[in-house]
Amino acid sequence: MRLVSYLDATGDDRAGIVRGDAIIDLVFWGRAARRTLPQTLNNLIEMGPEGLDGARAALEAAGDYPIGSNGILPLAGTKLTAPIPNPRRNIICLGRNYVEHALESAAARGTSTPPPAHPVYFTKATTAINGPYDPIPYDPAFSTEIDWEVELGVIMGAGGRNIPEERAMEHVFGYTVINDVTARDLQNRHLQWHLGKSFDGSCPMGPWIVTADELPDPHNLRITLRVNGVTKQDSNTSKLIFNIPTCIAVYSRGITLQPCDIIATGTPEGVGYARKPPEFLKPGDVVESEVEGIGVMRNPVGVRE
Repeated sequence: MRLVSYLDATGDDRAGIVRGDAIIDLVFWGRAARRTLPQTLNNLIEMGPEGLDGARAALEAAGDYPIGSNGILPLAGTKLTAPIPNPRRNIICLGRNYVEHALESAAARGTSTPPPAHPVYFTKATTAINGPYDPIPYDPAFSTEIDWEVELGVIMGAGGRNIPEERAMEHVFGYTVINDVTARDLQNRHLQWHLGKSFDGSCPMGPWIVTADELPDPHNLRITLRVNGVTKQDSNTSKLIFNIPTCIAVYSRGITLQPCDIIATGTPEGVGYARKPPEFLKPGDVVESEVEGIGVMRNPVGVRE
């Protein structure tokens, strides 16, 4: 299933299921299937297997009812937000998790630092979350070196601590697309990653969550990013240095993972600051972030209202 969050007529976040060119409202069709389902994806994921079964029952209940029927909206024209628009905690991110990106980053800094021997973690603030089609904020008083980083996002289902690597994939609810937008000048100025990667709107996410059962091999997906139609990043998740089970297992050795936690697994080569000469986003640019089997986000660069 593809699960979305969208805004209803009152501006509230609601959860839905994508069926072709339609969105099936989770609460309405849950009632039709005699299931009590929550309004948000956060709460659905926190229900565990019961929530996923309920969503499947809602989709089945909606059957072939057309767009315009009660609880069935057109996908086109409906305002989609990030699938998890209000994360409970910071987004967990992996840095330098593709060999070629690690090498290009070292070269851009004028060093010969090898790829990491252990996963490199950092976080983005919850307020960085942005929608799949919303503007990436640009404020020259804040930063003039806004860069792109397409990533495969992992959404945790069952939480846990000390999760063994061989059981880690059982804890994954699904997958999404993330753009780890970065203010490189701030990243360099402050000698750390959090500020330059956490500014408001710096984490476009979506366009939906694809449940884990529909992507049985997330380690073999093409991952690409385009700016104004020009391909800047083009790789495959098979090139991850540390795969998803490793990232989950290492992180959970000392920190309890929770349902709805978001893990951004790292970006491949082709980022702007490592190019010669460096390239950065500017107002009017359009960034398309895509992961095979999931979907495409299209974010213009400009002022976010």
